[in-house]
Amino acid sequence: MSDSVYPSQEQTNYANLLFYGCWIGLAVMLVTYLLYVTELLPPHVPLNEITVYWTKPVGHYLENAHAPQGWSWLNLLGKGDYVNFIGIVLLAGMSILCYLRIIPALLRKGDKPMVIIAVLEVLVLIVAASGIVGAGGH
Repeated sequence: MSDSVYPSQEQTNYANLLFYGCWIGLAVMLVTYLLYVTELLPPHVPLNEITVYWTKPVGHYLENAHAPQGWSWLNLLGKGDYVNFIGIVLLAGMSILCYLRIIPALLRKGDKPMVIIAVLEVLVLIVAASGIVGAGGH
């Protein structure tokens, strides 16, 4: 069979990191969710109040719950309802980590077009996640 039938080492590295990273992200989400529902970490918004905000507009929730906007949730990582964002961010950032993982191999291989594509992909994903263009963030 032709070598083109088999994935390249870079593809295998990307896929392996994505596979294990997603499982780790899901495990982190499970652990942090348990910390939240058991209240081992006190929540920023008490569990008995959260359902009140579900029926209200988001602005009402943000104001009355003193909820952070954008990336300022990082200041509340000690709170049960925000610590679970760690797993979400890990899952959302896996593509960035995977691209960063293969860029050195692509450089060694001398595959300049793929290096450019991978670097641009990382930059686009970081800009999108940052929210600096006003349409993203989280």
